[in-house]
Amino acid sequence: MPIPRRFDRRPPERDTTRINERIGVPQVRLIGDDGNQIGVVSRDEALAYARERDLDLVEVAAEARPPVCRVLDYSKYKYDQEQKAKAAKKHQKSVNVREIKLRPKIAAGDYETKKGHVERFLKGQDKVKVTIMFRGREQTHPERGERLLLRLAEDIGELGVVEQRPTQDGRNMTMLLGPTRRAQETDPTAPVEGSAPESDLAAPAEAAPVETAPAEAPTTEATPAEPAPAEAAEPSDDGGETPSAPAA
Repeated sequence: MPIPRRFDRRPPERDTTRINERIGVPQVRLIGDDGNQIGVVSRDEALAYARERDLDLVEVAAEARPPVCRVLDYSKYKYDQEQKAKAAKKHQKSVNVREIKLRPKIAAGDYETKKGHVERFLKGQDKVKVTIMFRGREQTHPERGERLLLRLAEDIGELGVVEQRPTQDGRNMTMLLGPTRRAQETDPTAPVEGSAPESDLAAPAEAAPVETAPAEAPTTEATPAEPAPAEAAEPSDDGGETPSAPAA
């Protein structure tokens, strides 16, 4: 009987790789730090070879006879292995399976709500397990549940595909939906993020015309020039005043 996790007092699993003195076999097949095979030597000779180079003797193939050991820097080797494992895990794509439960006599509003959840899960690249729950005499009419599942599959046909057709499992009927190409979350007619709006990209000719007067004509009526101040009238010989010349 397995021990419950909260009562498990065993120490955590440690590194089981045998290195240096933890190698208990009398003879090993030794591979040098340059990658060349040296041959079968005793464990003590292999340890002395590794210590001369300030490196570790690491067992890399325990199933071989004799076991294969390599001389290397174990700390650096372990770090490189951890980085490779992290990189491989990063590129792995995890697939989640969500579940939506329906009733054969579901109301129209509830159906639209459940369908919205299914669409949201599919847009998130998750698989969806749709379950129809039968109660009492509803089990005698499984075709109603199958029609409901097929209707749902048809309504979300742009986002999902049926990976497992409706199957009866006791009182439940299940169907598995998988995502297709991920649909855009935003309206495709909306401008792309980072681009200028249409009003900024429109050519000047498309903008509303502005009434401007021709360059040679003034835009407003010219104001009459102020008359030049009249020069002082010169007295004439007959005692009258001689009018001055009109201003140009």
